[in-house]
Amino acid sequence: MRWSPPPSHAAPPYVVPPLGLAVRRGVANRCPVCGGGRIFAGYLTVVQSCVACGAPLGRLRADDAPPYFTILLTGHILVPGVLWVEKAYMPPMWLHMVVWLPLFTIVCMLLLRPIKGAVVGWMVRLGFTGDEHAPDSGQPLAPARAPARGADRDG
Repeated sequence: MRWSPPPSHAAPPYVVPPLGLAVRRGVANRCPVCGGGRIFAGYLTVVQSCVACGAPLGRLRADDAPPYFTILLTGHILVPGVLWVEKAYMPPMWLHMVVWLPLFTIVCMLLLRPIKGAVVGWMVRLGFTGDEHAPDSGQPLAPARAPARGADRDG
């Protein structure tokens, strides 16, 4: 028997841009497909569809990728400064908290939206349409049955 890949979802109904262009458009709060419409309706709410080209952006689920990349980038930007200040001046801990916690918060808030736009652009380039989370059939998956009583004993 020969293996065949599972049936793939239909191709998106729009022309997929190159990766760099899609990511740049997402960072700039523009539709990754056409670059005309906005990608966000609120601070982090993705529009249901682009007003310029109709691309279904609202069905894409970026989930935990934007916060992960935001924390990673913010840490790489600010932690060297924290360590340098500690080594050079040795300020009390309360001063670290007063300075660095608000700074980390502000930098994360400023970076989260462009990074989410970049992730949505990346997802568009990879060919995600938002249909990946829908079950193939209208039927929900059946729950696994518990083993019968005594079935796990040798006897």
